[in-house]
Amino acid sequence: MLIYAHTSTTRLQYICKFIFEEQLGISHSITTHAESFNKHDGAKINYSDLPMEGSVFALRNHALLFETGLQQQITDCFESNGYKAFFKTTNSDFSFDIFATSFYLLSRYEEYLPHEKDMYGRYAYENSLAFREGFLQQPIINYWLMDFAKSLLHIFPNLKLREKTFTYIATYDIDMAWSFKRKGLLRNVGGFLKSPSIKRLGVLAGVQQDPFDSYDFLKDLHKDEQLPPIFFFLVATSSSQYDKNISPFNMHMWRLIKNHARQFKIGLHPSWKSFEKPTLFQKEKKILETASQTVVTKSRQHYIKFDLPTTFQHLLQAGITADYSMGYGSINGFRASVASSFLWYNMGNETSTALRLHPFCFMDANSFFEQQQDAASSLPELLYYYEECKKVKGEMISIFHNNFLGTDPLYAGWRKMYSDFIAQIRS
Repeated sequence: MLIYAHTSTTRLQYICKFIFEEQLGISHSITTHAESFNKHDGAKINYSDLPMEGSVFALRNHALLFETGLQQQITDCFESNGYKAFFKTTNSDFSFDIFATSFYLLSRYEEYLPHEKDMYGRYAYENSLAFREGFLQQPIINYWLMDFAKSLLHIFPNLKLREKTFTYIATYDIDMAWSFKRKGLLRNVGGFLKSPSIKRLGVLAGVQQDPFDSYDFLKDLHKDEQLPPIFFFLVATSSSQYDKNISPFNMHMWRLIKNHARQFKIGLHPSWKSFEKPTLFQKEKKILETASQTVVTKSRQHYIKFDLPTTFQHLLQAGITADYSMGYGSINGFRASVASSFLWYNMGNETSTALRLHPFCFMDANSFFEQQQDAASSLPELLYYYEECKKVKGEMISIFHNNFLGTDPLYAGWRKMYSDFIAQIRS
């Protein structure tokens, strides 16, 4: 695919690589020479207002990909083939500038602009175009690309597109490995005085299972090699309001990490404190690597707290190449409007990076704490996201926590719900 533009910018190069190479499976090149473009006898896209000769796909451009810096964009939405779209075009073979719209959403352009924070200091989902326009629950970029592919094939019927396959990735955050066990005398005495519990005594006496212990359940669930999981471990070295994990230097915690690393992929769940102190992130990564005896390249932010571009820059500097934080920590949906992984584009210095973002669309804590749903009402939601990702042959990532899948009465029904979900998608 040859693409003509009056200027070849890093923004244009980035989004063309995502659309053509990663999604459609088409090799492409960008030219700024109209004469060479006109002489090309293969598939080609005129991404300009300049009239071109021969069989050409005309895609009129919005200014976004040719700008530098940040400014408020006019994102008036309209209906296009049953889906919301913006950056409308005229005299074009497609109703909107799919290059610019996809870049706007993937780059999280709006998160660099002035915005309100939520109670945890995060970008509030209410600010987003996807939420305001009602497409947060859709991987809308994937749907756009399906329509775009059909439009290309209409003009270039011999174009060969990649046959995509759907992938489901089950991921787990281990924020607090055990509820009562391994916490030490002082924490258990303090916990008992604050909330006396026969269950706590039974667990500490070794006659009852810890309510957060769901590890055997998950191992059995993932015996099928077609469903490989990823476990993210919180290994903060000191407790705080949001970091309440078992010490990584506890022998049993160390062993838990090591055993999981032998069987499954693991990643770092950086502590809340490390958000403000990047040196802590490096320390925690080293601890996890030592305990697991592996090189850690995967990460997901604790409480899904990150700021652009600072947090992702720190990840890259620490050797992280895959991040799983692209979603909201207060509502389920598609934060970047896509059900596919993509490379992070750093708007701070206008460069494409080597950090691959893997967006999630469902988290148990969102359904339970934020959306006030029980397990029974969350199953249809989980299945909805599964079907949405499957329809576009994308990548679906869910987040569950070990405490939700244990035996704590607070989370009654969640283990069965998740088992039912896995059974349904395997059948």
